[in-house]
Amino acid sequence: MTKTRVAVDVGGTFTDICIMDEETGAIRIEKTASTPHDPMQAILNGIEQGGIDLSEVTMFSHGTTVATNALITRRLPRTAMVCTEGFRDVVEIRRANKEDLWDTYKDVAKPYIPRRDRLTVGERVDATGAVLEALNEEEARRVAAVLKKREVKSIAVCFMNAYVNGANERRMRDILKEVMPDVPVSISSEVMPEIFEHERFSTTMANTVCAPVVVDYVSRLGDALAAGGYTRDLLLLHSGGGVMTPGSVRDFSARLAGSGIAAGAIASRFIGNLCGFPNSIGFDMGGTSTDVSLAWNGEPRITKDWYIEYGYPIRFPSIEVLTIGAGGGSLAWRDEGGSLRNGPQSAGAYPGPACYKNGNGTATNTDANVVLGRLGTSLAGGKITLDPALAETAVRTTVAEPFGMELHQAAEAIVAVANANMANAVRLLSISRGYDPRDFALVAFGGAGALHGAAVAKELAIPTVIVPPNPGVTSALGCLLVDIQHDFSDSFMADASSVAPEEMEAAFARMEAHAVERLAHEGVAEKDMALQRSVEMMYQGQWRSLSVAAPARIVSVADLIEAFHAEHQREFNFRRDEAPVSVFRVAVKALGIVPKADLPKYDEVAHAPEPVGRRAVWFDGVSHDAAIYEREKLSAGAAFSGPAIVEQFDSTTVVPPGMGAKVDAFLNILITTTKG
Repeated sequence: MTKTRVAVDVGGTFTDICIMDEETGAIRIEKTASTPHDPMQAILNGIEQGGIDLSEVTMFSHGTTVATNALITRRLPRTAMVCTEGFRDVVEIRRANKEDLWDTYKDVAKPYIPRRDRLTVGERVDATGAVLEALNEEEARRVAAVLKKREVKSIAVCFMNAYVNGANERRMRDILKEVMPDVPVSISSEVMPEIFEHERFSTTMANTVCAPVVVDYVSRLGDALAAGGYTRDLLLLHSGGGVMTPGSVRDFSARLAGSGIAAGAIASRFIGNLCGFPNSIGFDMGGTSTDVSLAWNGEPRITKDWYIEYGYPIRFPSIEVLTIGAGGGSLAWRDEGGSLRNGPQSAGAYPGPACYKNGNGTATNTDANVVLGRLGTSLAGGKITLDPALAETAVRTTVAEPFGMELHQAAEAIVAVANANMANAVRLLSISRGYDPRDFALVAFGGAGALHGAAVAKELAIPTVIVPPNPGVTSALGCLLVDIQHDFSDSFMADASSVAPEEMEAAFARMEAHAVERLAHEGVAEKDMALQRSVEMMYQGQWRSLSVAAPARIVSVADLIEAFHAEHQREFNFRRDEAPVSVFRVAVKALGIVPKADLPKYDEVAHAPEPVGRRAVWFDGVSHDAAIYEREKLSAGAAFSGPAIVEQFDSTTVVPPGMGAKVDAFLNILITTTKG
């Protein structure tokens, strides 16, 4: 009996399904149209289309956009928040900052929970954790009765200073559960036990509003899979780069926000490591946007400063991914100053680029690539046919005539502006963080990543571009490469020079005990558990911290201080050895190791492959006779030079003139952007 692993990545246009044979590592892919009204339906359609026998599936992993879409569209059930008396408006006051400082008319969005559903009770804990005023249980029961009458579907409890002592929050939860036993209750001291009220309240609020939506979706999908014969836990990818089981979703549903984009970052890091590049930049370009991620020394860059809507941070650790509005459907346009722009406006999946023949007359990146010959006349194995005449008309009327350009010059200008936008995104995630792009490989994937990857890499002097075997479904592959993961943190504010190693060990021991308990609850065997420690530190007087890895047993805090100085030097290009350092937070990443099937590896036999055809392709204002290759016919060891185009079912790879390409043992295409 063949055992398989299945990973699903739901996108705005297509739902990608990656099916791996456990024994051989062979992968096959399925693409089916997404069903935005109910994403689960597209998954079930893909299972049927792929002929997947769920009784033979040993792992089903899923990257979902359900939580993200719920927050963006605000199609949320009625939820409530219970706060300390006098603090119901913490989430509305926020940090009193704005996304655009110079736009006085642009307001920050309203909180996910309106003021009328943010109620208060009497209680107070001071900054040391001492209970100054016990919870007023009479008020608490009155509030519970009101919320029951309002039929709220989920409740957040956010009390002042609960991060240091959550006793009053826990008691409030008990009272709420007595009155409404079936309503999920999130308390901030468990969701995010950290200082800074707005960030703690905001994260708990996001967790609360997502819970009913996500729990319903996960329950329905789990039931549908079980009905088809699947007997294991459904694994759900979260923003931190791991997976969680349905048992944890109820308590930490906001972790699924950002789930979809994390999958691509995970796959990018894996492919980079596989090819011998522990430093890699993920370049995931799709139809409407491009996601950029970074891995350093084989590990992804993690951030806690992220949000779905500005002003409402979600402070769960997340893989740092920068998203910009640049994709195949991004529209070319002329601004008020007469300059050519590209995106973030997009033609979307419908009507799509002009060459899709659905009525759009404005040029897009896809249209420009068709005019330049870099794209052929069909996509997705012939499911989508492209009309070159419509592409030429759109480029001519949108750019060529208004700017007084020749047709191909206009098309190259459109692509050049798009590449510049994407190169700037890579700079923001690399150079501005203290990393030199020349020390990295660029992993280009997504439907359009391989089309633009070499040009973006050349602009940034990145020496190598890696194009995976199936660029269009690489994000789905990422769902197969993750472990069960939970993140625990606790405030630990102290002068680093005065901290005894024993104090820090005690703090870690408490979190590690909780971590082991959580993993055991999810069915992870002790031998498959791994715990990774980290400490966040800062120079005294600062409020932004940097995280450094901590050893399994801390014997010297001085070593941690030196590691912080070194990290500060790398990130900001300076260090202050004479300045006192503060410890801000301690954290533990708990991993439940999931066995992973090996990808097939082939013997490399050096050879020059035969092109299946040739066509005129434009680069730098010159028409070149470019070789056309079919990806399926490129075996390990194949080597060729640009100008060349590699076509396949889910993507097109462009190798510009002067660049060389080689297929490695795992069937990745490695493009060398520099001569010699």
